[in-house]
Amino acid sequence: MNLKRIFGFILTLLGIAGLIYTASVFAKTSGENSDMKLLIIYGVLGIVFFVSGISLVKNTKDES
Repeated sequence: MNLKRIFGFILTLLGIAGLIYTASVFAKTSGENSDMKLLIIYGVLGIVFFVSGISLVKNTKDES
C-alpha cells in the first residue's frame, strides 16, 4: 500500500464531503451574510481538498 495514495483518497473524501455540505447549505440559504461566509469557506476548502486528493492519487506511481 502506498501512503500517498491513501492520503490522496482521504483528501478526496474530505473534499467530496465539503462540497456536499456546501450544496446543502446553499439549498437552505436565504441570502444571509453568515450563510454566504459558510458557502465560500466550505466551498473553497472542498474544492482544494478534492483537487489535491485527485492529483495525489493520479500522479502517484505504484511501486511493488
